[in-house]
Amino acid sequence: MKQQILILGAGFSGMWSALSAARLLDMHNRSDVAVSVLAPQAELRVRPRFYEPEVHSMKAPLAELFAAVGVTFIKGAAQSIDTTNKCIGYTDGHGQHNQIRYDRLILATGSSVARPALPGVNEFAFDVDQIEQAQKLESHIKALAQLPDSEARNTVVVAGGGFTGIETATEMPARLRAALGADAKTRVIIVDRGQTIGAALGENISPIIAQATDELGVEWLLDTAVTGIDAEGVSLSNGQRIAAKTVVWTVGVRASALAEQIEGERDNHGRLHVDANLKVIGQTDIFATGDVAYAATDDQGNFALMTCQHAIALGRSAGNNTAASLLDVAPIPYRQEKYVTCLDLGQWGAVYTEGWDRQVKLVKEEGKQLKTQINTQWIYPPAADRATALAAADPLIPVVA
Repeated sequence: MKQQILILGAGFSGMWSALSAARLLDMHNRSDVAVSVLAPQAELRVRPRFYEPEVHSMKAPLAELFAAVGVTFIKGAAQSIDTTNKCIGYTDGHGQHNQIRYDRLILATGSSVARPALPGVNEFAFDVDQIEQAQKLESHIKALAQLPDSEARNTVVVAGGGFTGIETATEMPARLRAALGADAKTRVIIVDRGQTIGAALGENISPIIAQATDELGVEWLLDTAVTGIDAEGVSLSNGQRIAAKTVVWTVGVRASALAEQIEGERDNHGRLHVDANLKVIGQTDIFATGDVAYAATDDQGNFALMTCQHAIALGRSAGNNTAASLLDVAPIPYRQEKYVTCLDLGQWGAVYTEGWDRQVKLVKEEGKQLKTQINTQWIYPPAADRATALAAADPLIPVVA
């Protein structure tokens, strides 16, 4: 019987884990180890783009790619992890409960937006966290034109002024004009706990965010939090109320709840602490990657963020090192010393930075050209060609050169 590397999740880290594990097995001409991916669908959902319109198109099929490299896809949703018996309980595509054993497990089940216990947040707030939720928001925006013209209809409140909140808010003026007409008196407001505009992204980038949002007409309410949401608007911690038919929640993110079923230390986002090879500390057969892994990127005290940029490299490393542990070959420790950001700022453009202190390198149209390239080319899967796909999964290839 073949040994089994089982990967839970087909996002960026899961997909690249599968390709990288297959690559190392191919290099060593080993056909006695199987690589399988268990996920609800054989597609990569391009989550970094869910703030954009036409979100239904932001996914890439993976079945042909997995078949090309010899990875088995299992359609289902993991429910339980039995680390003692090395067994995963899951619900298959027909709703039936099944189990599958593993010799090595890679947890790559990602994260989700953390919705707090606030009045109305689950009933009335949209988000751009998963494709289904982003599609609901898109349908809602298009349907606004069917409502009578009012301040509430024309207003969007974005809760949270971090990366996702800013990208969502700066895209909104154009999306509202497309839905309501160029002459509609629209309003987009970011409600943020920070003391300054874009505080979560650092002092170097903050003035650019302030300039862009000002020119786009996006307002900020600082040092303020949403305390309640209803069908007609939001209540704020400063006592103010804003009439709004559209509220988008972008505050906070939490690692997949499956990580809680694995014994180990976690950070405040629920991510499992891993060693340099991405093995969960305290476990012998379980690796974690992407948004469920708390992994050091370098020796300077920096840790991977819950971003696509880090998920790609984490996936390549996890797949390689998991396979290496079965083949008894040397692993390649995870390193990702270069960190960049490219923040979309709607029709104003974008801003590209380098380094953990976010030194600004490109702005406006130059930044936008790079952002477009990233969003439409760099983060998509490789071609479904065996040699091309396996070569692309080399863990030593830098995500950012």
